[in-house]
Amino acid sequence: MKELHRIMHVEDDPDIREITRMSLELVGGFDVIQFKCGKDAVENLPTEAPDLILLDVMMPVMDGVETLKRLREVAAYAEVPVIFVTAKTSRADFGHLKAVGAQDIILKPFEPMELPGQLLKIWESCQAA
Repeated sequence: MKELHRIMHVEDDPDIREITRMSLELVGGFDVIQFKCGKDAVENLPTEAPDLILLDVMMPVMDGVETLKRLREVAAYAEVPVIFVTAKTSRADFGHLKAVGAQDIILKPFEPMELPGQLLKIWESCQAA
């Protein structure tokens, strides 16, 4: 089973970006690449694809769903698991996000000390599938 090392995180809120970075790097020991919006993520893709993408749903200019569609057009990102992070909680929202390709959804606000473990569980289920 491939190990989870590198996570790309796309989030417009600077506070959430910083909390997430600290959680994933300091608690989880992951290498984190961050972008403040979907447009920046698509325009400045790292040359080495991440193992996992953590993607905010509601962002200005290009929302998470559009960002995911654009990332999937790049061969290196076509199969990278994506987890959406959102404050939306309706079943319809969850169904829509799963339908567009999310492996899972994490609700905001999340617990920073638990986030790395949540991502590892989702990662392991993706690897087992």
